[in-house]
Amino acid sequence: MFRSLRNHNYRLFLSGGVVSNVGTWMQRTAQDWLVLSLTGGSGTALGITVALQFLPVMLFGMWGGVLADRFPKRPLLMTAQSLMAALALAMGVLTVTGHAQVWHVYVMAFTLGLLACVEVPTRQSFVVEMVGRDDLSNAIALNSSSFNLARVVGPAVAGLLINWLGGTGPLFLVNALTFAFTIGGMLLMRTAELRTPEPVKRGKGQAREGVRYVIGKPDLLLPVLMVGFVAVFAQSFTTSIALMATEVFDAGASAFGIGSSAFAIGAVVGALLAARRVTPSRRTMVAAGIAFGAAQIVAAVTPAYWAFLIALVPAGLAMITVQTMANSTLQLGASSEMRGRVMGIYVLVFTAGAPIGAPLIGWIAELAGPRVGIMVSGLLSLTGVVLAVLITRLVAARKAMALNPATASIAV
Repeated sequence: MFRSLRNHNYRLFLSGGVVSNVGTWMQRTAQDWLVLSLTGGSGTALGITVALQFLPVMLFGMWGGVLADRFPKRPLLMTAQSLMAALALAMGVLTVTGHAQVWHVYVMAFTLGLLACVEVPTRQSFVVEMVGRDDLSNAIALNSSSFNLARVVGPAVAGLLINWLGGTGPLFLVNALTFAFTIGGMLLMRTAELRTPEPVKRGKGQAREGVRYVIGKPDLLLPVLMVGFVAVFAQSFTTSIALMATEVFDAGASAFGIGSSAFAIGAVVGALLAARRVTPSRRTMVAAGIAFGAAQIVAAVTPAYWAFLIALVPAGLAMITVQTMANSTLQLGASSEMRGRVMGIYVLVFTAGAPIGAPLIGWIAELAGPRVGIMVSGLLSLTGVVLAVLITRLVAARKAMALNPATASIAV
């Protein structure tokens, strides 16, 4: 389960990532709290902040993948994370000194989104350079475990620190400090042990080339479509947890926190189980997509809150299994000169799902109730899995026909 930790460079990468991920989730919590404090509880301002952070990835995510292929990944990562640390430091100073305004948060959120366009696909595609192909699936699963553990710990620690320290400013400063662990870890890496490919030379249409590459390879197209369909409803499902806790079970904010933790625990378990697999399996990925839809339907009809919490665990497990299987399949299936662009497309479809699914399911839940919203989300998730498989088979059949038209005409 932890075989990738035999690698010196990956140990540095993962340990720094654990600290940085906790700091990132602390900052996200502090950012939301700061916006609400500055605007008198404006949900619109909070929505604008979230949109500004995700918008750059939707607009420029594929070009971030191009940069990941064009430049050496380790220096590119250190540059991006240094800029992220500088943003956190600046926001922390503004907040501590009482000069923070909501437009400062908007600028920070948008700039973080721009940096994420480059940092995320670069970080994803850098893993194989540290551990090689044999341990890639394991390393990706451990990264996912780290991220989801931080998703549980970070907001909880942030809530305590905001209360103890009397404000959000110190949390931005703490997050700025956590980047020292990731940057320091990369500085201490043994560069001779990295499997660094030759950077791709600059050329026209490299982003379009990446799209054509994915579409032309059914083994890559299926995980991209699976992640796209699952991502549309994964974010809406986390929002539905709050609606179920407050409106259906009348359980309050603390119960919402327990529900979010149950979902995250399932995700951590799913990531650790994925770490035991040597190679990713398309069959497992499709089965997990079906299980995610089914778990949502079960959660929608649970009669009591304890049963709802139980249903959240397999939902989180299934969701993270799809993501880790898709990530591993894409990185193993992509050539070294295309890996950054392929991961840029992965990040794009993963990010673009939330703005589509969350408003749709939220609107349905408002009209017909949270149970119906989650039920529809589950049914649409199942439909998405079926569509992903059918579209991939259609593309594969057309490709086979193009390669061997004589056989295709005889078959007709």
